[in-house]
Amino acid sequence: MEPVEPANRTVVITGGSAGIGRACAVAFGARGDRLALIARGRAGLEAAVREAEQAGAAQVIGIEADVADASALEAAACRVEEELGPIDVWVNDAFASVFAPFTEISPEEFRRVTEVSYLGYVYATRAALERMLPRDRGVIIQVGSAIAYRGIPLQSAYSGAKHAIQGFHEALRCELLASGTRVRTTMVQMPAVNTPQFDWVRSRLPGRAQPVPPIYQPQVAARAVLFAADHPRRREYWVGGSTVATLVANAILPGLLDRYLARTGFGSQQDDRRRRAGDPDNLFEPVDAERDFGEHGRFDDKASDRSRQQQAAHLFGALTDGVRRAAGQVPAGFGTGSRFLARMRGTRAPRPSDRTS
Repeated sequence: MEPVEPANRTVVITGGSAGIGRACAVAFGARGDRLALIARGRAGLEAAVREAEQAGAAQVIGIEADVADASALEAAACRVEEELGPIDVWVNDAFASVFAPFTEISPEEFRRVTEVSYLGYVYATRAALERMLPRDRGVIIQVGSAIAYRGIPLQSAYSGAKHAIQGFHEALRCELLASGTRVRTTMVQMPAVNTPQFDWVRSRLPGRAQPVPPIYQPQVAARAVLFAADHPRRREYWVGGSTVATLVANAILPGLLDRYLARTGFGSQQDDRRRRAGDPDNLFEPVDAERDFGEHGRFDDKASDRSRQQQAAHLFGALTDGVRRAAGQVPAGFGTGSRFLARMRGTRAPRPSDRTS
């Protein structure tokens, strides 16, 4: 079975109160899906629920939970299925970060970033698979970044977490392919995005934190996540020309890129305005518990609401899927992974006729 029909799905989004997660909530809501948004901040969460309802979501619930707590995510998944029905799509987007040289990040801070930005994905994926695998359907989307391949200065904890997600995703995908399940997982590598994180991230930089240009609006990221949910066969998607350029350059000339980022990476991640002592900090406590920060950060005047690379990639992906269907390709789950494993075991790989609907 290819992905659930792109309407009337039950979709879970972590980090759903702001930024990319909130933009995804609105985008899925516009399709009439049932949504569960998971985040820590009550005010941001309540506003995101209202916005998704206004967009057209069939039903929306907000769940206050910390993704670093595996038991809280398991309880959230139980609640979702009780109130909204079987989970069809799970989007992992919640994260935390610290902007500072590695030597100025404490062990407690590094642990917290890792627990939220990496282990939060692991715990959520486990909760999703516990429900999807017995039903033999579902899609899990890991929201990644170009940083999953190319670490950058001043974000060592976040870079490490994104690299870890990449390795986890690849290993899990191989296991799912080998098992013959029709559950799919894919990863979406994002560019710099105009989100509120730069106004509430913990920072020890002299200037206020900012994304490395070019910057895209959260809606660009949300369109990529929706496309991945509809077309989860691909192992990953790259969003934005800057992501493509960075990953290609890192594959070909990583040493040269090291030196380039050593020269530019410090200045490009902070602006000329001095960081204020009273700036909010969401590492251990939510900033949007009492105040809603919305989808966008403070870079609307610099951010683009479209990506030509994304448009071309989506068109190509849709055409490729159409050709596959027209050619009567073997259904998902019966590809080379399961056959190879079967040969290694000396058994026969499952065939479409072996399955019951």
